Amino acid sequence: MAKLNPDPALNSAMAREIAKAASLFEEQRTGNAPKSVTVVLTDTTLVITLHGVLSEAEKALARKPEGAAQIQDFHRKLFVNASNSLRQEIKRITGVEVREATAEIEPASGAVVGVFTTGTTVQVYLLAHPVPSESWNQQ
Repeated sequence: MAKLNPDPALNSAMAREIAKAASLFEEQRTGNAPKSVTVVLTDTTLVITLHGVLSEAEKALARKPEGAAQIQDFHRKLFVNASNSLRQEIKRITGVEVREATAEIEPASGAVVGVFTTGTTVQVYLLAHPVPSESWNQQ
């Protein structure tokens, strides 16, 4: 199982549960468990960062522009086709429906969110409304 954010103050019970769900989701859809997971909630935006998720073969392929484009396309399609289960799990955990979800790949050029050549995935979920802070901050 992946490690959570190293700062325990940032690991509410809800964040821990989402991190575990995201880690399991990533492992089920790609076969690679992340090395660590960071979960951040700001108002209606939930960001899940999965560190160390690219395989060695994907990292090697991503070193060339055409390979990076293939990795980007593959992970984008995989996320679109498989993300419903994680969206439902986030709704179960937070009590709030996920309105939008995206995961993008940044192989080398500096795009905003994604699976980076370093093996990091950033997933951003736009929630339908804020999660009550008292729910999020429960230890």
